[in-house]
Amino acid sequence: MSNNMLSKDALAGKIILVTGGGTGLGRSMTKFLLESGAKVAISSRKMDVLEKAAAELREETGGEVLPLSCDVRNYEEVEKVFADIESAWGQVDVLINNAAGNFVSPTERLSHRAFDTVVDIVLKGTYNCTLAYGKRQLEAGKGGNVISIVTTYAATGSGFVVPSACAKAGVVALTRSLAAEWGGKGFRFNAVAPGPFPTKGAWERLMPDNVKDLVDIKKRVPLQRVGEHHELANLITYLASDYSAYINGDIITIDGGEWLQGAGQFNPFKQIPSQMWDMVEQMTRSAGKK
Repeated sequence: MSNNMLSKDALAGKIILVTGGGTGLGRSMTKFLLESGAKVAISSRKMDVLEKAAAELREETGGEVLPLSCDVRNYEEVEKVFADIESAWGQVDVLINNAAGNFVSPTERLSHRAFDTVVDIVLKGTYNCTLAYGKRQLEAGKGGNVISIVTTYAATGSGFVVPSACAKAGVVALTRSLAAEWGGKGFRFNAVAPGPFPTKGAWERLMPDNVKDLVDIKKRVPLQRVGEHHELANLITYLASDYSAYINGDIITIDGGEWLQGAGQFNPFKQIPSQMWDMVEQMTRSAGKK
């Protein structure tokens, strides 16, 4: 039984491109988009992974999936992807910028090439896809819908993932800027900032086993759990649909309240046992009388 909140025809007739759509969260999004009636092209650099995912998704959903090899860092390859989709199905209605790269490291241990790798995939890849898509749509006299996957620390910054924080902050700026500039031309630009949604591969690079023993990510989340893929996939499917037609320029956080807990200066007071609060109250009253 599917957890998809939208009907089977909510995205009927829509053509969607999901970059990084063959694995992890991208694959989960793609499945829900297909279940809601869209035709979905998925792209990444590994064609064998894409073809396997496409075959599985067709079997699971009965939908139409088009796997296309593309390195989003290369503008010419991005252009070819859009041309191939148009040749097969027609012009893309929704672009989902999901391709990413990230790993944890003290910044002083990074080479400039490691920094480039993350920024080029995340920021350059996103603006390559967005620019190629936007120009094609404008030339055809059409609008569009762009959804980019960012992160909660794009707004706050974060140690140990500095290249990703820089790149994702750029994607947030791109999203808000184009929402204002192209909104009157029939475009919508929004971004989604997920909290912890474990995936094989990407999650293992960010939270290897020896780190998991030191950092319990669930304790950072007020809901005391990590996210489930269907929760993020439902949000993406909604933003891809016409039901969200008045949402433009927003950065939607889906993290169980994690970043708010980290932002509140006194949130660690949750660790104080209830029986200690009488003593704390007495001490604060005494201090107030001095």
